[in-house]
Amino acid sequence: MNRRDLLKIGSLAALATPFAVKTAFAADDPIVFGAPNPMSGPFAANGKFAEMGVQLFVEHNKTLIGRPVSYRVLDTQGKPATAVRQVQDLFEQQKARFFAGGILSSEALAMGKSLDKQGGIFVTTAGADEITGSDCNHAMFRWSVPTYGAVRETVGPLIKQHPDAKRWYTITPQYVFGEGLLSATKNILKENNLEHVGNSYHSLDEREFSGYLTNAMAAKPDVLVLLNFGSQSSEALRQAVSFGMKTNTIILMAWASGLEQFESLGADLCQDVYFGVQYWHTIDSPLNKQLVEQTRAKFNMNPNYSLAGAYIITKMMADGIVKANSADPDKVIAAMEGAEYDGLTGKEMIRKEDHQVIKNYYLLKGKAKAAMKDKDDYVDVVHGGQSFLTPEQAGCKMST
Repeated sequence: MNRRDLLKIGSLAALATPFAVKTAFAADDPIVFGAPNPMSGPFAANGKFAEMGVQLFVEHNKTLIGRPVSYRVLDTQGKPATAVRQVQDLFEQQKARFFAGGILSSEALAMGKSLDKQGGIFVTTAGADEITGSDCNHAMFRWSVPTYGAVRETVGPLIKQHPDAKRWYTITPQYVFGEGLLSATKNILKENNLEHVGNSYHSLDEREFSGYLTNAMAAKPDVLVLLNFGSQSSEALRQAVSFGMKTNTIILMAWASGLEQFESLGADLCQDVYFGVQYWHTIDSPLNKQLVEQTRAKFNMNPNYSLAGAYIITKMMADGIVKANSADPDKVIAAMEGAEYDGLTGKEMIRKEDHQVIKNYYLLKGKAKAAMKDKDDYVDVVHGGQSFLTPEQAGCKMST
């Protein structure tokens, strides 16, 4: 054997040795959950509660498959490029492979795409249909009902409850989530021969909605549909009520964030307004009762949507790790696909073909302050149901 061959063998051995050492210690490494959410900016409140949900899960599940569990909070600022950079850094520097977050659809889509290339797992509560539709991929899962189902389970029941409401006006954030809600709303109105009398677009930075509401009032709608989210939908509702729209217009907030939003609005503003939600803390399921108990003990509050969503999407990955008896992302993904489990909303199922969780979406109606049984009893649940496109209808062609 000549010197050149010996050098080749030596080089291969040098490369192989660090890998072998790293593998030997891998079983003792912590399983790190990344929590990428907007911790600053317009949606910081949602990010704060999402962090609490991940924290609650990790504190009650300190080990998985014999390995310690930890989490890291990442501030996405609600910006896709920032979100991707934060996720990539945690992936490379702390070997994090499991990520639960992405409150905004634009950042969720970007992170899911990045983690599909890197070899991680991303579970989100964002709503754009593309997440489990045309942009679906091997790494990305979604617990929340997409925009299609949210509209079907809110606008649909309202049409039946208010057959004389013929004229509908929408206010929409101009990004992928808002476009999804608007498209679904237009479709269901057309199917029911109802008139969409106008729409106002706004940016993600908008705080002043008086101009949009003036346009809405000029159209004389029977129903005003707010298709924005978080603090923007709260501000739009406040201003709509101050303009007196609640006296002669039905108001629907199609995608509310639930308890934290009702607390900030107050009972008087919420009264008689309809809200679509993914989650409500009075849902009668064993896991939800457990979450309510743990949240009250830890934070002296009832769980809201942002907290509950972050809790359950972290748990989905943890259950996959336990089922696979491995922290290898490919094995965990295989374990998650098709899983049926007792979730926060009752029986839930992760559809294998597109990684969409099949669960209920709820329509709530704000009640009068005098009718509240406790400080968090802002609403009555008037409807709950499931509406989902098939993976083929949604355009999902799963990557492998």
